[in-house]
Amino acid sequence: MTRSENELKKIADKLRLDVIEMTSAAGSGHPGGSLSSAELMAVLYFRVMKHRPSDPEWDGRDRFVLSKGHVAPILYAALAESGYFPREELLTLRKLGSRLQGHPVRGKLPGIEMSTGSLGQGLSMSCGLALAAKMDGKKHKVYCLLGDGELQSGMNWEAAMFASQYKLGNLIAFVDRNRLQITGTTDEVMSIEPLARKFESFGWKTIMIDGHSIPAIIKACGIARRSRTVPTVIIMNTVKGKGVSFMENNAGFHGRSCNPEEFCCAENEIKERMEMKC
Repeated sequence: MTRSENELKKIADKLRLDVIEMTSAAGSGHPGGSLSSAELMAVLYFRVMKHRPSDPEWDGRDRFVLSKGHVAPILYAALAESGYFPREELLTLRKLGSRLQGHPVRGKLPGIEMSTGSLGQGLSMSCGLALAAKMDGKKHKVYCLLGDGELQSGMNWEAAMFASQYKLGNLIAFVDRNRLQITGTTDEVMSIEPLARKFESFGWKTIMIDGHSIPAIIKACGIARRSRTVPTVIIMNTVKGKGVSFMENNAGFHGRSCNPEEFCCAENEIKERMEMKC
């Protein structure tokens, strides 16, 4: 079923609520970058990607790789909302024996394509998946979500060269450009600008959008899916902690969950907005 833009906005906030609840229950996790990726995950899992929760290993599915694996909570929320596993299991995040580890682990949960967590590796893995699909004559797409901080790792640029060299038009990368990492801004730690021109110089089609605009994400994905021989990167200008006022643009919430008082404030803020969207 194709979801309307208004439905997708509501789903994005529902995913945000799940992120706040599960990280608060765990007492740890990475909510900031999870919240900035909410609109993208809503669009991918409920509008753009071909996938079957009832048949997670369906050969015709599109593949999704979460390169910035520390924001596993937003991926788990999208998978649970899609029906890959029971929603109640979200509250077991990071608990001993849980299938919801701090980073995604293939084989632990249905819908996880790659084990990720070591930043900089996801794009290389995605290149392998895309090349294999191309060699086998498969029509599915490979989507990869990168954090902007992890682009400071040189391995990404080797992968970028590889994707262009082998004409991986079936590869679509997203950069969550929220400009914050654990120790401060990306400009302060190690600037990655001029980001768009860098990808272009490596032979990629580059699209820059508002990463919180549902229509912009849908349009960009449509353009990227039509590519045949050129890999595409969609650079999404986002706000870390988006959707919770006191978490927005706050690097402190990169890897810290809400305390009980903050949790109540965040939960009420998201729920009020969701009611307005009904």
